[in-house]
Amino acid sequence: MTEHAAPAREAARAFVVAGGSLTGTVWGADAAGTPVVAIHGITANHRSFSSLASRLDARVLAVDLRGRGGSRDLPGPYGLAQHADDVADAMRAEGIASAIVVGHSMGAYVAVRLAAAHPELVRALVLVDGGLPLRPSPAGAELAPEDVLGPAIDRLRMTFESAEAYRDFWHQHPAFGPYWNPQIEEYVDYDLQRIDGQLRPSANPDAVVANLVELDGRDGYAAALESLTQPIELLRSPRGLFDEAPGLYDDEWLATWTSRLPALAVTDVEDTNHYTILLGRGVDAVADAAIRADAPPTDRAPEREAR
Repeated sequence: MTEHAAPAREAARAFVVAGGSLTGTVWGADAAGTPVVAIHGITANHRSFSSLASRLDARVLAVDLRGRGGSRDLPGPYGLAQHADDVADAMRAEGIASAIVVGHSMGAYVAVRLAAAHPELVRALVLVDGGLPLRPSPAGAELAPEDVLGPAIDRLRMTFESAEAYRDFWHQHPAFGPYWNPQIEEYVDYDLQRIDGQLRPSANPDAVVANLVELDGRDGYAAALESLTQPIELLRSPRGLFDEAPGLYDDEWLATWTSRLPALAVTDVEDTNHYTILLGRGVDAVADAAIRADAPPTDRAPEREAR
């Protein structure tokens, strides 16, 4: 890791997948060591990993998932399994035979599906505040977009007059505004695209809803997670999508899953929320976890203390 280094040299990429191509970036293409493949969240884009890439002495590949960013126009299906196959196609096209896979939020679920469906491609997993099935809704009701994402789902249907107006919108967000930094600004600027003649957030609402309902472990996801043999470390934030406490995984629900996944290592990343664990002060912890994942098994014990 090169802490607070200048951004690694990067190159834009387009990867052929079913129905079209994925947009992505490769940072540090000539770097030695095990590559890192980074997978973004449900309404996010691959630029959320530019700061992480600057902290790693490794080739880092990240793509916009189907229905997001520069890959917005790719058709469905948008399921986690399809995303995993798309990432596998991108890895093979880039000549990556095995990688440390870092997934943030929904990207962690895609990472699990990737490791289960294409185990030869995944050396180890770093799940950044995601990847464990969400606590079921009362009475078994299906996850509702507004319950999990709140106004984020409404944002996807909004239009904005300019990049400045979109930044102003995010400055009001409790999980972004108080922690604003150049990484967040770059991520937000990339997210705004001209769609049907108007400036809109890049994520396709249909793709977002299709993935949201999968995050409770359905369709064999929980079984796939429990079947994994690769090392897995979960980085947990104490605060959630709106900077609220507790975060995505409260202690009781986390204990349910650590009992089912005895090999799961958990590191709490203090003073972060669901976004700043990657887009803010938590990025060093993510980089450290990726480095640990590349260590020999005897050296891989995570730093258990809170950060």
